[in-house]
This record gives sequence, C-alpha cells and structure tokens, in this order.
Amino acid sequence: MNRKNTDQKSILSTSNTISRQKAAGRHKAAGHRAGRNSTARKRADRRKQARQQEIYKKLLILFIAAAVILSAAIVRRLYRGGQQARIQKEDMQESRIPRPELDVDLLTVNEYSRPAAELKKVKGIVIHYTANPGTGASANRNYFEGLKDTHITKASSHFIIGLEGEIVQCIPSSEISYASNERNKDTISIECCIEDDTGRFNKATYQSMVHLTACFADIFALKDKDVFRHYDMTGKVCPKYFVDFPSAWEQFLADVEKYLKSYGVS
Repeated sequence: MNRKNTDQKSILSTSNTISRQKAAGRHKAAGHRAGRNSTARKRADRRKQARQQEIYKKLLILFIAAAVILSAAIVRRLYRGGQQARIQKEDMQESRIPRPELDVDLLTVNEYSRPAAELKKVKGIVIHYTANPGTGASANRNYFEGLKDTHITKASSHFIIGLEGEIVQCIPSSEISYASNERNKDTISIECCIEDDTGRFNKATYQSMVHLTACFADIFALKDKDVFRHYDMTGKVCPKYFVDFPSAWEQFLADVEKYLKSYGVS
C-alpha cells in the first residue's frame, strides 16, 4: 500500500513538473513574441520618425528656396525702382513737358547690344519699327538682351514703345545704341511695336511716340528737321508705314510740333 501511494505521488510530481515546464515554455514563447513585437514596433517607429524628418528637411529646403527667391525679387524691384527714378531724373530733368512713365529695364553691358559707349551730344531722334507684328515692348527688349548670348547681330534701341503705349528704356540717353548705323553716335533711337504686317501704329503706341519724341526734342533743343525715320539714314524700309505713306510721316512730325506748342515750346 505504501509503495502504491509512493508511485502515485511520484506520478503526480512528474505531471506537475511537466505542467510547470510547459507553462514556463509557454511564458517564454510569449515573452519571445512580445519581444519580437516590441522590436518590430520600435523599428516601425524609427522608420516613421525617419520619414517625418525627411519631410521636415524637404519642407525646410522649400521654405529657404522660396525665401531666397522672394528676397531676390524684392531686391531687384527696389533696384529697378531706384534705377528708374535716377534715369528719369537724368533724362527728363530739363523738359518742360511732363515726363512719360518709363519702365527702366536696362540691358546688360555687352558688345552686341549695349557697348556702354558715350553719346557725347544728341543731334537727332530716329524712329524705328520692330518688324515683329504682335510682340510687345518687353519681348523686344528681351531679344536685345539675348544678343549678348546668341551673338546673332548687333542691335538695340534706347526706347521701345509697346502696343499699349508702355515705354521700356533699354539704354541711358548718355550712351549709344546699335540702331541707326552711322548716326548711332549722335541720335536717340525709339523702336515702336506694331500689330500687323501693314506696320501701322495703333493709337496707344502712336500717342506715346508723339509724347516721347516731343520730350527729347525739348530737352535737346531739336527741331522737326532733326527727327528722322531709319529710312532717312540708310534707305531701309523702317518704319514701314511711314515709308509707305510719307503723308503719315509728315502728320507725325506735325503732331509732335503741336504737342510741343501745347506746352509753350516752340
């Protein structure tokens, strides 16, 4: 009987031991799984943080780039504003006629469109046309600017009058432009935009032509005989409408004279 009880106790002890070992194994396995899950979460968190940091870096770079671009635009606007005021003061200070509004956007000094050679004395004004229908003053100004890189030809103008009457100044009146051949040395050049192949100037362009020509005629004490077509210099059909219709040219000169007299300039 005692032996039987002893065997039963041994069996129960062994069973309990096995149960405890299994339980321990289950706890250990659960611990391993928890550890693996914790490690996976940590890795996921690190990847998420890395992605967030990358996004923050990109946003910071974009912000800095936008700030630089904005700052450059502000500086350029301030520079052009000061430049415009200075040029207008230099060019128009002696005129008795109200100065026209100018968009001073000077060409970069270069040998193909702005040689920065001194124009010692202004003896005339030469009227040109762009021969480029439908384009505005800024587009033609940019063509002159681009010549420093393309080297296609040498060309420019002191002023360009656009299709809405806007006036862009490309070169100071104290420097020569590449516009009127042998008379570059002593003339102011005014390039005028056209709407179509007839070369006829629209009303806004024409009015600005009259105004700007009258201003410089007053400043430099010029008469109507000192205002020329490009055609008068070289025989080139420019400005086309004024060459095709000489009476239109005579009317332009008369309108300039009338404008001068309206401000007491004779």
